Amino acid sequence: MANSLLVGCFNGSSDVVVTTSIFFKKIYYMSFLNFLFGNKNSDSITTINVIDYKAAISEKRVQLVDVRTPNEFSRGAIKKAVNIDFFNTTVFENAFNKFKKDEPLYIYCQSGMRSKRAANKLAKMGFIDIIDLKGGYMTYK
Repeated sequence: MANSLLVGCFNGSSDVVVTTSIFFKKIYYMSFLNFLFGNKNSDSITTINVIDYKAAISEKRVQLVDVRTPNEFSRGAIKKAVNIDFFNTTVFENAFNKFKKDEPLYIYCQSGMRSKRAANKLAKMGFIDIIDLKGGYMTYK
């Protein structure tokens, strides 16, 4: 039934059905391999809402990093946050090598997309407890 639907959608071209079938098989196998051997660092990343984030960073002294550009940082930031620009790769890696990898690391960006990428990179660098602000600084202010 799925093949007949594909045939109907692609004007009866069996070449397209075969190609589509191969495409979906590749997607399936890639997903399966990613499940088996994928990003093992994802367990070290937690994304939390703004209420929990505010509570967590106010309770004690924490490693708090804003991964936005210096220009964005200068327009407003969370108190006591250190600015490390995600887009400046050399500075990013060198700066984070000075942080404690076995202690919680709180990060954020403008909307949450960049900090998600930063969190994945930090997990690969060996950080074991990365807490990312869902929605970024836009939700915080």
